[in-house]
Amino acid sequence: MLVRSIVLYLIMTVCALAFHEHTYAVWELRELLMERQLNLWELLEQLEYVTAEQRVVVYTDIELIRQEINHIIQQLVQHDRSQHP
Repeated sequence: MLVRSIVLYLIMTVCALAFHEHTYAVWELRELLMERQLNLWELLEQLEYVTAEQRVVVYTDIELIRQEINHIIQQLVQHDRSQHP
């Protein structure tokens, strides 16, 4: 029984270390990406009812969100490249 438990713990440890794709850094970046995507959808929906003066502000916000999304994607790609050289 003790041998089985030790083997089981060793297997679980190896599996936990081998699946590094779900590190906290990647999880956090994915969470940020989803948040920015939701923000982008909300801004796109705002375009349906804003006035012409407000539309300029929404376009500016959309551009900022787009830049943030591109930056997050670049970070995810860099993280992936560092994990898989």
